[in-house]
Amino acid sequence: MSILESAVLGAIQGVTEFLPISSSGHLVIAEKLFGLNVDALKSFDVALHAGTFFAIFIYFWKDILGMLKAFFGVFAGRLDTGNEYLKLILYIVIGSIPAILIGFKFGDYLDENFRNVHSVALVLGGVGLLFLLAEYVNKKFKEKKGLNIWKALFIGVFQATALVPGVSRSGSSISAGLFSKLSRESAARFSFLLGIPAILGAAVLTGVKNYSEMILPVNLLPICVGFVTSLLFGLISVSVLMKFLKKHSLTIFAVYRLAVSACMLFFL
Repeated sequence: MSILESAVLGAIQGVTEFLPISSSGHLVIAEKLFGLNVDALKSFDVALHAGTFFAIFIYFWKDILGMLKAFFGVFAGRLDTGNEYLKLILYIVIGSIPAILIGFKFGDYLDENFRNVHSVALVLGGVGLLFLLAEYVNKKFKEKKGLNIWKALFIGVFQATALVPGVSRSGSSISAGLFSKLSRESAARFSFLLGIPAILGAAVLTGVKNYSEMILPVNLLPICVGFVTSLLFGLISVSVLMKFLKKHSLTIFAVYRLAVSACMLFFL
């Protein structure tokens, strides 16, 4: 893999991990265009996920610091059941359960059977239509409401569907938030925070499964380039999306997904 290819793949991962257009789907396209062997990129894949993981930490550092203080405060005898950050920790734990269960049971099967151009194209288009439906339903709710345990679980189930290449973890969970009467901004914030254990888990799981291959001599420069570009572009994309969703809907992303889906079906 060349430095340019690693930089491009890192940028794609960073942008598409947070924008609701599917990082796995776009990486499948890039891998096909570059003629890369996916099975030989395990170390690189971990680096890309690490980059986007740190991007979330940097952007949401105040929320993460608040959750850490609330968590360790419990052990110091400062249990406040009304603490919003304690509730947020609970919601993230509950929302992460579906992805953990489905990932361990069906993760390899889904990746092996749906990580191809035809399947990704169909999924990209299908989820694009889901965005339009979520926006339509959300507009019918005059009063936006906050999170609770059942909504967190519902959003977590949607996030788990992102194990299918082409779905988009952020897109599916934001859509679930819209279905649950959350504002776009609130849905996006919880989606990204919920993504912390999901992204970390994906990187750790990939590393554990491919440890024997990853300890072989590798060229560290492309891995470092991929990590840095994934981090930088991830930070930019999450910042842009959070600002964008304050005033705009997911419609533009739905149209984009439908267009990419059609191009993939006709030209790849």
